[in-house]
Amino acid sequence: MKIVVLDGFTLNPGDLSWKGLEELGECTIYDRSAPDEVIGRAENAEIILTNKVVLSADTIGRLAKLKYIGVTATGYNIVDVDAARRRGVTVTNVPTYGTVSVAQMVFAHLLNFTQNVAHHAKTVSDGRWCSERDFCYWDTPLIELASKTMGIIGFGRIGRATARLARAFGMKVIAYDVTAPGQMPEGCEMVTLDGLFRRADVVSLHCPLTPQTGNIVNEQNLALMKRNAFLINTSRGPLIDERALAEALDNGIIAGAGLDVLAIEPPDDQNPLLKARNCYVTPHIAWATRAARERLLNASVENAAAFVAGEPQNAVN
Repeated sequence: MKIVVLDGFTLNPGDLSWKGLEELGECTIYDRSAPDEVIGRAENAEIILTNKVVLSADTIGRLAKLKYIGVTATGYNIVDVDAARRRGVTVTNVPTYGTVSVAQMVFAHLLNFTQNVAHHAKTVSDGRWCSERDFCYWDTPLIELASKTMGIIGFGRIGRATARLARAFGMKVIAYDVTAPGQMPEGCEMVTLDGLFRRADVVSLHCPLTPQTGNIVNEQNLALMKRNAFLINTSRGPLIDERALAEALDNGIIAGAGLDVLAIEPPDDQNPLLKARNCYVTPHIAWATRAARERLLNASVENAAAFVAGEPQNAVN
């Protein structure tokens, strides 16, 4: 079995092991593959693993020996699954691996706003505390999360994990989901979308990108938010109208935004959010703790092994 990993670096920059995959067959692992390199590198492959390298209908059609595509992620929009189905090529994903890590990142961004630890620590290292007349000082409002309201849009696995952390901080939790979630956890209330934007002190996005959720954060919904509210997005960049958010931040419509994802990644240097007021952008790293990446790698190998054994799992087509 000939196996090709098209872009293994972000998943495994060297701190994990490909041994399990290598045991399944002749394995070639590329850190990155440009679009024009895919055919040459994968022309003899029966199994391909990809994270962000696009496998279009044309590419799939030109890979005569291809039998299986393993997406080393949850989202699989990079693969033309219909074309793969027509060719009899199985496509799998990894439905869950980063739930805890992503929920943790929500609070990394939120606590950045409530305590501003990095800023205050830098003022100390710059010598300011040594010259202060008082025993303490702070440059930004220090906010206690207990009794604040966390609004969660998308109440699946990660949304619920975020809710548990919010409840541990003593926050009230309200949620909106296009699908009725059944029984709600204790202390959580399902509300309308308008109601969530109006009531939440923090809005955290955890929904998939669909025609219904694209630009769900837009000028109209931002105008509903409290002026001291924060927006957190660790889900999908296109959930947000980026120009509308930048204008809302610059005009004080909301207090701040913590974003781990953008509509285009890497972003164009003209993206208005890169210089918007009180907007903190991290480079899509919520998923990338070592623990989460190890789970993802192991699950990707398990998916491939199941296919080789004739019992595919996590097939999306």
